[in-house]
Amino acid sequence: MSLPQHWADLPFFREDWPDISARLDGQDWLPGRERVFAALDLTPPAAARVVILGQDPYPTPGHANGLAFSVTPETALPRSLKNIYTEMHDDLGLAPQNGDLSHWARQGVLLLNTSLSVLPGQAGVHAKWGWEKLARQAVVRAQTERPLAFILWGAHAQKALAGLPRPQDLVIETAHPSPLSARRGFFGSRPFSRVNDWLAARGDAPIEWALSETADAR
Repeated sequence: MSLPQHWADLPFFREDWPDISARLDGQDWLPGRERVFAALDLTPPAAARVVILGQDPYPTPGHANGLAFSVTPETALPRSLKNIYTEMHDDLGLAPQNGDLSHWARQGVLLLNTSLSVLPGQAGVHAKWGWEKLARQAVVRAQTERPLAFILWGAHAQKALAGLPRPQDLVIETAHPSPLSARRGFFGSRPFSRVNDWLAARGDAPIEWALSETADAR
């Protein structure tokens, strides 16, 4: 398996990945070696404009596609993603047709999880393997290119990237979109329009949040 070309110089790949890779050998893990670095493959550091951080891949086989909060196009929307789309519809008046967020990643939204692997049916099982170092190093690397918009949903994301946002960055911190917490500050936060307003103020193109892979293919 090849490393993500534009990120391969990060210390993580020299210091931590060999051990993690060896531990994964022989395991039936998700999302698998072809998709494990999908977030980095689709969003090079020079293209990154927005950071959204999740926890780990969905543990149901066939659901995870290597991007935080994202699922394969044929998968029914998970509850958190359904709430994200509800908030987007309230914010922008529209939402994507399916749960594949690859179109976000191609526009510069870095959709990283703090852990990039999981075993089927065992959420969080690899959370203490050292994966979180990659998320912080990737964000720092992207920050060398331009100011970033951070959308940090929930205490986990806020803690994982604590201390990294700079005065020139946009930071949107709210409750997690999970049904357990979405009504405690996630709904009504309007993160999508706020990011686009910030990008526009910098003379940058907005994110087309409501595109879908189905629409892109037509």
